[in-house]
Amino acid sequence: MLRVGLTGGLGSGKSTVAELFRAHGAKVLHSDAMGRALMEPGEPVHAQIVARFGSEVVLADGRLDRSALARIAFAEGRVEELNAIVHPAVIARQRELIEDIARRHPAAVVIVESALIFEAAQGEAAREEATHDGAADWRERFDRMILVTAPEEMKIARFVRRSAGDGEIPEAQRAELEAEAARRLAQLIPDEQKAAACDYVLTNDGAITELEWQVDQLWPILRSAAR
Repeated sequence: MLRVGLTGGLGSGKSTVAELFRAHGAKVLHSDAMGRALMEPGEPVHAQIVARFGSEVVLADGRLDRSALARIAFAEGRVEELNAIVHPAVIARQRELIEDIARRHPAAVVIVESALIFEAAQGEAAREEATHDGAADWRERFDRMILVTAPEEMKIARFVRRSAGDGEIPEAQRAELEAEAARRLAQLIPDEQKAAACDYVLTNDGAITELEWQVDQLWPILRSAAR
C-alpha cells in the first residue's frame, strides 16, 4: 500500500485532484469531511470546541456555527487553538481508516486530502516539544507527498466563486470574501516552502484538461510504488 498526502491551499484545486485520482482507482480520504463529522454534537471534539470558544459558536439545534467559529479563529488569531483540538482527532481517524484499507486492499493507493498537512505537523511538533514527548513528523504518516499549487490571485478568485455559488454578489461582499481568503492563506505555510518537501507538484493554473493530464502522468508512478 502507498500512503499519499495531497495538500494545497484553499482554491488550489486539491479536491478536484483527489477526485481525479479516485477515478483512477485511488482510495480517497477527505480530512475536511472527517473534521466535520468529529465536530458533530455528541463527539468529544464538539465538546472541547464549545468549552474553549463558548456558546456563541453553537446554533439553536446544538450543532456548531462553522461560520462563526471560522470568523473567530481567523479574525481573532485563534486558529492554533482550534487546530490543537481538531487536528489530533482527525489524524487519529485517518490512521484507523488507513489501517482498515491496508487489511482489505494491501496494494491500494490511499490519498489523504488535507489543506493543513504541514501546518498540522508543525503545530503538533511544537505542542509535543513543549511536553518533551518528541516531535511528530508527517513523514511517518505518508510515503509520498503531492502539492497542488496555483497563483494566489487565482486561489482567491476561486474561493469567492465557490462562496457565491452561481449568483452575483455585491461588490462589498466580494471584497469581504477576498479579504477572508487572503487572511486564511496568510495562515498557511507558503507553497514555495511546501514544494521543497513534496515529491510531486501539480500546477493548477489553466484548463481542467491540463490538470487531468498531470494526474494521468502521475497515477502509474503511484500505482507502481504501491505494488
